[in-house]
Amino acid sequence: MSFASAEHLIEHLFRHEAGRLHALLLRWLGVAHFAAAEDLVQDTLVEALTAWRLHGVPDNPTGWLYRVAQRKTLDWLRREQRRGRIGQALRAAEQRVAEAAPHYLPEELTDSQLRMLFVCCHPALSPAAQVALCLKTLGGLSVAEIAAAFLTSPDTITKRLFRAKETLRTAGVSLEVPTGAELTRRLAAVLHALYLLFSEGYDSEQPAAPIRQELCAEALRLGLLLTRQPRTDGPDTHALLALFCLQAARLPARTDAHGHLVLLEQQDRRRWSQPLIARGLRHLARAADAPAASAYHLQAGIALEHCRAPAYAATDWRAIRRLYDHLLALHPSPVVALHRAVAVARADGTARGLQAMAQAQALTGSYLYHAVLGDLHQLNGDPAAARHHLTEALHRTTGAARQQLLWRKLEGVGFP
Repeated sequence: MSFASAEHLIEHLFRHEAGRLHALLLRWLGVAHFAAAEDLVQDTLVEALTAWRLHGVPDNPTGWLYRVAQRKTLDWLRREQRRGRIGQALRAAEQRVAEAAPHYLPEELTDSQLRMLFVCCHPALSPAAQVALCLKTLGGLSVAEIAAAFLTSPDTITKRLFRAKETLRTAGVSLEVPTGAELTRRLAAVLHALYLLFSEGYDSEQPAAPIRQELCAEALRLGLLLTRQPRTDGPDTHALLALFCLQAARLPARTDAHGHLVLLEQQDRRRWSQPLIARGLRHLARAADAPAASAYHLQAGIALEHCRAPAYAATDWRAIRRLYDHLLALHPSPVVALHRAVAVARADGTARGLQAMAQAQALTGSYLYHAVLGDLHQLNGDPAAARHHLTEALHRTTGAARQQLLWRKLEGVGFP
């Protein structure tokens, strides 16, 4: 295997296996050793990169990683014991690791990840720290990628993650799925973290990669873990999974053969994944038992309206606007208001849509705010205002794919 191929495979395995291994090591060592487990996983991946460059990738790379992580964990425990830093809890951990199966068990990895989701979303952590920890440990995102998703600096995320691990270390957090009211609170945080993970994949803040399908797939996979536990297999979980499926169904048509972004109006709907749409409908049916519609139910409903329209011109914009009305009442935010303004313009006229943009003014520093205003002014017959806002949008984004799309829009309004 070439150096480049080994590097690519390691990156792929980091995304898909590092979180699983970290969760398993936490189950062996306990949450107090969160950082140590993370370091052991990193050491395992470094050893894999070195060994696979020399000898090639093994037939079962996941099993190879598991065995090396198991050996490194035992070595670490024995070093701690020699240094006199191993207490009763770690002696028990050493026995658990020594007696663990010599090959990985998918069921054990799955259960460990489910538990780790709830550790990352412990109420001792701030909501921002919960999401950052989920993205780092289970989503496989780098500090730089998380910083881009939060629109902040890598240094801020590094400090946030360090404080989160210290809090977990000192708080005596157990690696268990909570019950009762605590489960309700923690599940809401878990679902929100997965929602942000999917969103980063669907519309990434990374300049070089506006769409990252592997993150969408990871969010869907982690969401499905929740359906394997009766206590978390509820309507909100299925509503979120329905949203993921219905949005992901459109991914194949969101870029063309050259990697350029394709607007919804211009997408080839024959490329939409019908199996994913059908799967989304099944999750939406499972979500119907909810006593009241959540934000995920409403967003899934909006995605469904787009998916079942045979053409853009046949979209039921009035139904979408009504869903956004409910969503804005339930979850008032400038982002929801921005998307609602587009639906208002399509359903009730462009002038109404421009008026609705007043509720999104908190986003005036965002490229998306100006891109939407540019589109609405063009629809309203004001090319000068459209050019102004599209140019503003162009200045406020660094992504090549987004910039290329904005240039196409500017050419459409007669950019001088």
